Amino acid sequence: MTENPRELARTQYLQGQEAFDRGRYRTAIACFETAMTLVNPTTSLGGDIQIWLVNAYSAVGRQPDAIALCQTLTQHPDLEVRKQAKNLLYILQAPQLKRPSNWMSQIPDLGAGAEAADRKAYVVAAKTTPRKRPQPEPEPLDPSQINSKDNGFLWVALGAVALILGGLFWLG
Repeated sequence: MTENPRELARTQYLQGQEAFDRGRYRTAIACFETAMTLVNPTTSLGGDIQIWLVNAYSAVGRQPDAIALCQTLTQHPDLEVRKQAKNLLYILQAPQLKRPSNWMSQIPDLGAGAEAADRKAYVVAAKTTPRKRPQPEPEPLDPSQINSKDNGFLWVALGAVALILGGLFWLG
């Protein structure tokens, strides 16, 4: 028994979302592109698949593809897809700020078939990176050093609150 194309598209779409959530962006792109061949791109499902495809393109650094697809989605018949596409396009076309390299961690794309030497270098770097040591807990205070004398502030504050409430009651 064969499934209809819409169900196959939905299956590919869900597999693409799962792959995207797991950081396997190239697999997600393949699933989303397969799903797009099985569904009408002007439907709501077609629009949702394309929005996810824009995100996956962006995640693997294919910004021109992401922007081009996003620009076409701003004319999509579904209102929600158009709104999401406009928001994504605004983000994708925003100027990139220069960040010092020490602010970011380099994360290798293990799904791209990285060489064994690259993987080994990453593992060595990860093992040699110093980790923050946990801060020791502060010593507990000695109860005999705590000032427990009544300084009268509490009574003044309670009196002020009582006067304010009494004035509001009298005026009301």
